[in-house]
Amino acid sequence: MRKLLFVGVLAAAAATTFAGGCSHDSISQAEKGQKNAPGFAETRQIAEEGFIYGLPIVMNYAVQYEYCVDKNSGQYKAPFNQVSNEHRVFTYQDTAVISPNSDTPYSMLWLDLRAEPMVLSVPAVEKSRYYSVMLCDGNCFNYGYIGSRATGNEPGDYLVAGPDWSGEVPSGIKKVFHASTQFALTVYRTQLMGPDDMPNVMKVQEGYKVQPLSAYMNRPAPAAAPAIEFPKINKELVKTGFFEYLDFALQFAPAGPEEKEIREKLARIGIGPGKAFSFKDLSLEHKLEIAEGMKRGQKHVEAMVAKMGKDINGWRVGSAFGNREYYHGNWLLRAAAAQAGIYGNDAVEAAYPMTRWLPNGEVLDGSQHNYTITFAADSYPPVNAFWSITMYDGKTQLLIENPIGRYLINSPMLPTMKKNEDGSLTIYIQKDSPGADKESNWLPAPNGPIFLAMRLYWPKATPPSILPPGEGTWQPPGIVMVK
Repeated sequence: MRKLLFVGVLAAAAATTFAGGCSHDSISQAEKGQKNAPGFAETRQIAEEGFIYGLPIVMNYAVQYEYCVDKNSGQYKAPFNQVSNEHRVFTYQDTAVISPNSDTPYSMLWLDLRAEPMVLSVPAVEKSRYYSVMLCDGNCFNYGYIGSRATGNEPGDYLVAGPDWSGEVPSGIKKVFHASTQFALTVYRTQLMGPDDMPNVMKVQEGYKVQPLSAYMNRPAPAAAPAIEFPKINKELVKTGFFEYLDFALQFAPAGPEEKEIREKLARIGIGPGKAFSFKDLSLEHKLEIAEGMKRGQKHVEAMVAKMGKDINGWRVGSAFGNREYYHGNWLLRAAAAQAGIYGNDAVEAAYPMTRWLPNGEVLDGSQHNYTITFAADSYPPVNAFWSITMYDGKTQLLIENPIGRYLINSPMLPTMKKNEDGSLTIYIQKDSPGADKESNWLPAPNGPIFLAMRLYWPKATPPSILPPGEGTWQPPGIVMVK
């Protein structure tokens, strides 16, 4: 998804590719009838704010398109309202989502909630195995959880409804969740104890079921929702089509109270219900203002990613994911969260210390140096489930191909790793093997910039704890350069 973030070329593209005005200029059309029509400077400002507001929405749409619309995308999973189980962990070949988790085999479900709610059923899961079901809608709001932490490991049926639904809730439903959009993603994470554990994970995944509410209640189904022509999206089309994609997605996302202001601003430049924004039909001047606004918005997002959370031993530790109430209209935080790693968990479900730097601020670079990180014997990440450290390419934030096919080191691997004499654990972070005697503790690095993400699944709430993020009593140890 990082392909959506490089919009700096837009100004040049607008200046060199397009020429002249057009009678179909949607901004000019929107200006008609407005007493205070936006000038070019205000158009640029609205585009800047609109880009920040819309970035997670457009990123989500791009993933949705690759995963359940375009069967030739190379990333296709399944159609809407059908669970897709991955009987593997993600690797360098999975490129649709930046900073992907390679800890837990994913199951995914894209919900179409327009016709009626859907009922999600989960099986009984052994208490020793962590699993979670994250409900994330098209606004990138985590609107609910099912699983070990949230609901326990017992079996159950849960109802998921769209933003406008109100109706009878049948007996047997443990909880009702409301998405803020008509299309929503469900992400299942099932703990894998080791390579030989995959058959057991598959048994759990087989128990993840979904059905329409009408089928659950044994009643006739309502009329099907109308067919949709989903607009194709890719890294080239999004450069000039960003606001068209946002315009398309917003028709399935009724505005919340905190969205009123930004939606009104977008409507002033022809974006929103009943509008028909078209970048290619804009005048040259409007194209330049829109492109410049997007470029400025991207710079704000990048700056927010860099300072998000608190700097602790070179790691950024904070909380960037949550529901509508959590963001409370802070669109810059939501955009930065999506760019750092879209579809991240709430901090109570998983905490994500991330780093690109040594404690002194020097950038990590696998082509120049070798590094280590050491956990004291009594200072492993404090979790109720498990923890991991995952390596990514610092440029793309994708997993990297490496000679041993290892993308992370996690706590289930501890029995196979070598401890130091004092019981501490040292992990070797470098592009080349540290030697046969240390290879069990080797986390292969790219031949270039490094991005590391620590994951603490179901972090402990009592000290020592990483919670609240950035203020907790447990702190991640700093990366050390090997001299």
